[in-house]
Amino acid sequence: MASPFILASNSPRRRALLAEAGYEFEIIAPAVSETASTHLSLRELTIANATRKGLAVSRLHPRRMVLAADTLVALEGEVIGKPRDLTHARVILRRLSGRTHDVCTGVCIVDPQRKISFTDAYAAQAAGRSIIASVEGSFTNVIGLPMERTTEVLAQFGLRPLNVSRPRLPASWPARAPARVSIPGTKTKR
Repeated sequence: MASPFILASNSPRRRALLAEAGYEFEIIAPAVSETASTHLSLRELTIANATRKGLAVSRLHPRRMVLAADTLVALEGEVIGKPRDLTHARVILRRLSGRTHDVCTGVCIVDPQRKISFTDAYAAQAAGRSIIASVEGSFTNVIGLPMERTTEVLAQFGLRPLNVSRPRLPASWPARAPARVSIPGTKTKR
């Protein structure tokens, strides 16, 4: 029997978030390249990439539900792409360190009858030499998938976690409520 939905992603973090929330799913990585356009906003670009990924997998499995996501970072309005390798990742982290930046995740969920897309963003506040002092937005978005909103939308498709014995997101995480994350030894600005 097929899993309730397909996760169109190679991300181990997205996989872990969905599994920890108690969802059962199959993983099929989309064979599409991500769009990079200076004409689109951060939100528009993440939605475009998530939609391309979701529709690519959906075309191969037209009777199945597919969940796809894309996360990008912007610094002073400039979208920073995914790192090419470990050295490039270090360059990006040094560039972001001590500077406020925005991160946005676009999510697309599609089945044979409909498609729902949404974005969730957070702002990472800089503090001194730390990379991130605090986060304003969805805590799980920091990891790569805004679970509060994703859970709501999956429920609209009739999907709820199948294995209730698995750990769920804490009840103290209200839907779309701001979360704060601080690096130890720094002060969180309000």
